[in-house]
Amino acid sequence: MVETGATPPSPAGPAGSPLQRAEHFVWLNARVLEQRLFAYHFLHGATDPVESALDAYRNEDGGYGHALEPDLRGPVSQPLHTARALAVMDAVERCGGRRVERVCRYLTAVSTAEGALPAIHPSQRGYPAAPFVPVVDDPPGELLATGPVVGVLHRNEVWHAWLFRATEFCWQAVESLEKTHPYEVEAAVAFLDSVPDRSRARAAADRLGRLVREHRLAALDPERLDDWPVSAGYARGEHHFPHDFARTPQSLARMWFTDEEMARSLDFLAAEQAEDGGWPVRWRRWAAAPALEARSSVTIEALRTLRAYGRSLD
Repeated sequence: MVETGATPPSPAGPAGSPLQRAEHFVWLNARVLEQRLFAYHFLHGATDPVESALDAYRNEDGGYGHALEPDLRGPVSQPLHTARALAVMDAVERCGGRRVERVCRYLTAVSTAEGALPAIHPSQRGYPAAPFVPVVDDPPGELLATGPVVGVLHRNEVWHAWLFRATEFCWQAVESLEKTHPYEVEAAVAFLDSVPDRSRARAAADRLGRLVREHRLAALDPERLDDWPVSAGYARGEHHFPHDFARTPQSLARMWFTDEEMARSLDFLAAEQAEDGGWPVRWRRWAAAPALEARSSVTIEALRTLRAYGRSLD
């Protein structure tokens, strides 16, 4: 059954506008959740079907599992799965109520002593996981896992006791960064873009932007990628670009880049759409299913970023 508001894809394959080609890719390859997210964002789809699809990943402990984050397989709840679930709720403007209260109870239960989230909880042990996310017995709290969650909750004006300590952890982590890597910077931006203290956030973002440029963490010329370093532990060619940090013009990270640099970045993003209509995964691919599932999310985010900057998708 085709989602309400959707146009059946052409049997001839991925042809037409970038949006039409992406739609073909999504209907052919995506999970139900990403199909419904695509319909919500681009085909006037309803919110309830997205929430119903997301519920399939929810566990009794209030967290989310079942490979919602494709690089972690298995049924157990994990902070990264739960962060993805909150991002979905935020995207469809349903981040509140009893569902989020249960999420906050789960976050409290798995937090470290300082109130932060580990990237991987030890309960993942025994289930398949990407080799670049090792499972350890006593994982530390990380900005990478905590920042996006805190940012989403603040943006939706959710107040819970867990948020106070987690917010302070994020402030301390962001303001003490000296050596970092692109994914941690993305997490920091997700926090800074939504935390209530806007003057402090702008100051921290200004410092972080200087760090990004000094350490060349953003590839500013996509036509000369060999001139830009790849962070330690990343896959070959796993560069990050201005649009990865500033996903909308309203992001604090937008001030890090000139108009010309951002235009080049968006041109590159638009040109990355593959022949099958989807966008590629730039990080290390370790199994077929996670890579394909991740491509659907990457494709939706690419389209949303291009649209946010006024780029035509038709």
